[in-house]
Amino acid sequence: MEKYDRKKFIRKSGGVLAATALVPGVVFSKGALGTANTLNIALVGCRSMGFWILNHALNQPDVVCAALCDVDQNVLERRAGEIEKNFGQKPRLFSDYRKLLEEKDIDAVIIGTPDHWHCLIAVDAMAAGKHVYVEKPMAKTVAECEIMVKASHKYGKKVQVGQQQRSRAHWGEIVKMVQDGKFGKIRTIKTWGNFGYGLGPEKRPDASVPEGVDYNMWLGPSPERPFNPSRFHGSWRFFWDYGGGLLTDWGAHLLDIPLWAMGIDGPPKSVSTVGGIFSGENRDLDMADTQTVIYEFEDFNMTWDHAGGLGVGPYDRNYGVAFVGNNGTAVVNRQGWQIYPEYDGDTPKIEPEKFVWESGDEGHFDHVANFINAIREGETLNCPVEAGNMAAFYSNIGNIAYRSGSTLKWNESGNLIDAGKFSEFITPEYRSPWKLPVI
Repeated sequence: MEKYDRKKFIRKSGGVLAATALVPGVVFSKGALGTANTLNIALVGCRSMGFWILNHALNQPDVVCAALCDVDQNVLERRAGEIEKNFGQKPRLFSDYRKLLEEKDIDAVIIGTPDHWHCLIAVDAMAAGKHVYVEKPMAKTVAECEIMVKASHKYGKKVQVGQQQRSRAHWGEIVKMVQDGKFGKIRTIKTWGNFGYGLGPEKRPDASVPEGVDYNMWLGPSPERPFNPSRFHGSWRFFWDYGGGLLTDWGAHLLDIPLWAMGIDGPPKSVSTVGGIFSGENRDLDMADTQTVIYEFEDFNMTWDHAGGLGVGPYDRNYGVAFVGNNGTAVVNRQGWQIYPEYDGDTPKIEPEKFVWESGDEGHFDHVANFINAIREGETLNCPVEAGNMAAFYSNIGNIAYRSGSTLKWNESGNLIDAGKFSEFITPEYRSPWKLPVI
């Protein structure tokens, strides 16, 4: 495993994380399908978010759903029927993504699979000449994310990571205020996410594989295990074999904002965590349902908190980001942002501002439009692999601290101290015949 090097991160990022938000519009013109401007898109992993990303793509001009791929034939056939009904298109259907990638007319692939598949499919897609939209977190492990960054550089393909908040204006507004010093010296940054589903799934016994499901293919590079419905559709993310729980599911979104605002493109000085399964609900999950992660930097701290099953959080928001500065605190989530001033006596250091309300639109349409415009016209991606890598890295190292029971520390050169101690969590061991890509 290559050691993390802060200077290398800076070279790779090229300042992307410090840029202010670009909020694109759909700049191309409507036209008939089958024109020279047609973009053929395929989806791998059709059940959940990937399918909605595909719908956003198909609601834009000259985009065609060329193919769908899923290991669950029930999902595959249902989604194919919906595409035909809603868009009048009949995509080719595949159960093995490798066969889909052999189709020469496919320009781009959306990856909506569980996290343990992201790296392998993305790298294979880029090697096959396809652009990639991959859901967050970019990958399940630190090493896989590094591989995806290298692959994007090697193959020169556009890779958009599904951190769609970067395509909504109000997040960029707060980022710019932080960078312009509106809140004064930032002393600490709080991120949190309390969600009902964070309890994890109910415990259920192992069962027969459902009809129409290629379970061996679903497992892919992850360890062989008996089928269990609690480890399958929807709840797989609560098991280390496939995901990273709330910390990677929501942390990839919310930690991304302070990383962007503070221009962080390398590791912290240290990361430590406390937590456990504290709900008392006897649910089935590997990771903590209640956790606090502390990231140490030179002159400020950043924290992540979650309490699965709860719906109340700081500042009366169940999730969000708070930038705490000498002049005031800015709190932001998908609904908008609000500023709380500090005071000199009775005088506010900054003008208090009422809650600025957004529509609640998560930004998916704009994020997909940005991806399509990047392919067609060279528009700058709002969340390229460098940004996706950073968000996944910070999410993953919090989980590594929890799993290892250790504080991770980096030296002044940005190298992880005693890296060998954490290698089993950094680099996955793929189940044969699958192999971790080498770039």
